[in-house]
Amino acid sequence: MSSVVQGSRTTGGAPASYDADQYRPGRTVTDWEPENELFWKSIGRKVAHRNLWIAVPALLVAFVVWQVWSVTATNLKDVGFGFSTSQLFWLTAIPGLTGGTARILYTFLGPMIGQRRFTALSTVVLVVPLIWLGIAIQDPATPYGVMVAIAALCGIGGANFASSLANIGFFFPKAKKGGATGINGGLGNLGVSVVQLLTPIVITWSTIAIGSAQHKADGTPVHLQNAAFVWVPVVLVLAAVAWFGQNDLKVASTPFAQQKVIFKRKHNWLMTWLYVGTFGSFIGFAAALPMLIKTTFPDYSVATYAWMGPAVGALARWAGGWIADKWGGARVTLLSFAGMAASLIGVIAFLPSGGDPGSFPGFFLCFLAAFFFSGIGNGSTFRQIPVIFRGTHLKGLTEGTPEHARALRQAEMESGAVTGFTSAIAAYGFFFIPALFGSVAVTSAMWGFVAFYAGCMAVAWWFYARKGAEAPS
Repeated sequence: MSSVVQGSRTTGGAPASYDADQYRPGRTVTDWEPENELFWKSIGRKVAHRNLWIAVPALLVAFVVWQVWSVTATNLKDVGFGFSTSQLFWLTAIPGLTGGTARILYTFLGPMIGQRRFTALSTVVLVVPLIWLGIAIQDPATPYGVMVAIAALCGIGGANFASSLANIGFFFPKAKKGGATGINGGLGNLGVSVVQLLTPIVITWSTIAIGSAQHKADGTPVHLQNAAFVWVPVVLVLAAVAWFGQNDLKVASTPFAQQKVIFKRKHNWLMTWLYVGTFGSFIGFAAALPMLIKTTFPDYSVATYAWMGPAVGALARWAGGWIADKWGGARVTLLSFAGMAASLIGVIAFLPSGGDPGSFPGFFLCFLAAFFFSGIGNGSTFRQIPVIFRGTHLKGLTEGTPEHARALRQAEMESGAVTGFTSAIAAYGFFFIPALFGSVAVTSAMWGFVAFYAGCMAVAWWFYARKGAEAPS
């Protein structure tokens, strides 16, 4: 026998009873009103946080798969693979290309299929590139083309971000969206640091190795396949937890025919530009930093330092969403771009140049600052999106009216789709930044980023932060 929970609907204006069975794990939720304070405190908060905390580890491991090449590539030459430095940079870049492209698809598929089902399915498929990588990496004769194909498949791990962020946003009220997406995105982003921190450790463990060992030039055995195989059982468990523990929201189920309206919205494209500047920088620098350290300051250990930058950026994202909820997203976004530009100017100053060997401590600390400000901006831009679309759609409408309710639903749908789409385009930073470092001088690339951040500051100030801005957020 099903039970009911008493509540009142702000959208319809009349008291209503909610069937409590629909809020149990594994069910589809048909009644969802997070802006209704009574509903949120009695039902919504518990359900929303359960779905959030299941989504976080699933997203973290998806980022592990997406970023596994950023560390794997640094070890290939040591065990006999004859790839050039440029080819290795490209192997770290290719998952960004496929991940960004797949994110576009996942942005619209996630809300159509549902948080529970899509999280489970998009997680379990990650075992395919992991197993293939674990097999191929044991043989130094594996052709470069095969490695490229595996790197491309690993990119689908990055696509999970778009569907996860778009879906989780529907669970939370306006005042808590920034913090919720900051937790989901920020702790999910920690997958970058996790893979860069753990890979150098697990590849030395013979006790968990499946298959043959590789040997470095000095005879030291390593098990590079562990970097892939160790995550297979974790992926399977998290997929099962999502399937049995999360919920699908009927209110979030939207066909593509309705979601595609975002391509006509100016603020979709403007916020995409800004998010390319924040998340695109974060994920691109995370992918490129291990190879940058190895090629620019070869006396310093990649395993010791590379994971720290992404960790700082991921945790700062959590803080960025929370601060933006308090101070306003546009102000925080402006601060983040100013900080990123200043940080990269510092990186340039400490790079080796001519006869100057440069300074690794200065280089690394400035890079940590760049990661910190990119993380802050990641959180603040995602807080801006729902505020912008609510303000646009609800302007001039009276709360409690049918028109207001319809406009609110439309704003929620559009902000979810925009969140996913912006993350999809920004993911290409994972591809372009390592590819750029593999093609042009590092200093020239850094000055290009500084100029780009200046343009982002102008957009953020004019449209969102200044007095009388078109869409204050």
